[in-house]
Amino acid sequence: MASHIIDSVFFRDLFGTAEMRNVFSDDSLLQRWLDCESALARAEARFGVVPVEAAEEITRKARRDLIDPDAIERGIAETVHPIMPVIRALAELCDGDAGQYVHWGATTQDIMDTAVALQLKEAHRLLEAQMDRVDNALVELAVRYRETPMAGRTHGQHAVPITFGFKVAVWLSEWRRHRTRLSQCAQRVLVGELSGAAGTLAGLPDVGLAVQDAFCRELGLGRPDIAWHTARDAIAEWCFVLALVSGTCGKIAHEIISLQKDEVGELAEPHNDGKVGSSTMPHKRNPMLCEAVMALAQLVKGQANTALGGLSHEHERDMGPWQAEWQYLPEATVNTAGCLEITTRVLVGLEVRPAAMARNLELTGGLICSEALMIRLGETIGRQRAHDVVYKVSMLAHETGVPFVTAALDCAEIKAVLSEEQVKELLEPRQYLGWATAFVDQVVAGQSVTSPLVL
Repeated sequence: MASHIIDSVFFRDLFGTAEMRNVFSDDSLLQRWLDCESALARAEARFGVVPVEAAEEITRKARRDLIDPDAIERGIAETVHPIMPVIRALAELCDGDAGQYVHWGATTQDIMDTAVALQLKEAHRLLEAQMDRVDNALVELAVRYRETPMAGRTHGQHAVPITFGFKVAVWLSEWRRHRTRLSQCAQRVLVGELSGAAGTLAGLPDVGLAVQDAFCRELGLGRPDIAWHTARDAIAEWCFVLALVSGTCGKIAHEIISLQKDEVGELAEPHNDGKVGSSTMPHKRNPMLCEAVMALAQLVKGQANTALGGLSHEHERDMGPWQAEWQYLPEATVNTAGCLEITTRVLVGLEVRPAAMARNLELTGGLICSEALMIRLGETIGRQRAHDVVYKVSMLAHETGVPFVTAALDCAEIKAVLSEEQVKELLEPRQYLGWATAFVDQVVAGQSVTSPLVL
């Protein structure tokens, strides 16, 4: 029985995905260690460090199915060392004297860091695909509801009208920045490690840099400019990108929860027959999926904070903060995959209620368009005077319950400038959407209008 939520048969598919769990499974990790050892042997064989025949034999035997994981478990417990039992097991499998060339010139962290880079390479591919699915769902919503008016809210109160497509386009713009961040961080994260005992690669004289380059090429990873045994900024960056991605998922989920409240009713997460909101209140349709997304976002944020603490390493090797990575890095990545999976499900099945949006637009009796009235009035009497006039009328509407449009039409200073027809037109929410639809089109088309930074 699993003791961690990621592997729990009850909850694992809420906190991750099967594909991402497999990336970080023991079987997968062991194979990646073996892949690194065999790649090292092949790279060294190119430059005469080890015999070609030995490299070929090491490669043939570097297979997970040939090694007893229970023996590795016992070996790690006995040696208190994560890689030595693997080195011994692989060496024993090799025929002839090939086994003596296993791990030549490398150090434990070279193999383990490079294996992590291989894990993250696969994780990166999976996350990009998941993020693209979220992107597609956001685009569809933004386009479909491009012109659907709703109340824009600031400080939790009605502000000015927007469209639901505009709200989604704000999410989409943020999302695409995260997608760019994920792509850009790959060149810093997906890098191999072959630096030797203290990073100087002294164990491979004459051909060390050439072997390092060949080793990384064998594995499809970038080559480091120097050892990163104690330089964990790329690992921290990875975790922070994941925190940004899951954080935006959490923000979207929180907004859906807010707009799903009975008093608002503008959105609802997907509901399926048999989905239960409460064990004691049969009527409930709780936003359980969105709440799961928020929980995962919170977890990943905490894991990113731990990664920041992991930047502090002593001297040229420090196993304390490094070992912490073995837990928080898989957790952050698996949790982010789970977060993306649920977010996609929510967005694809999101229930949008334009009628409720239209109803809520009218709740304040025209107050939501007070800015429109103020600006038009200001063209004649000045902006500050117009603000004072509309403020007075607005407060009267708040305090007496008189509809704002009625209070405005009764105001002598407004009547002196605007006709009844003009006032009513100004207070029509659908006429005060600004450039909302243009912004939607701009974001959906992927058009960047960010001005260049001038220093």
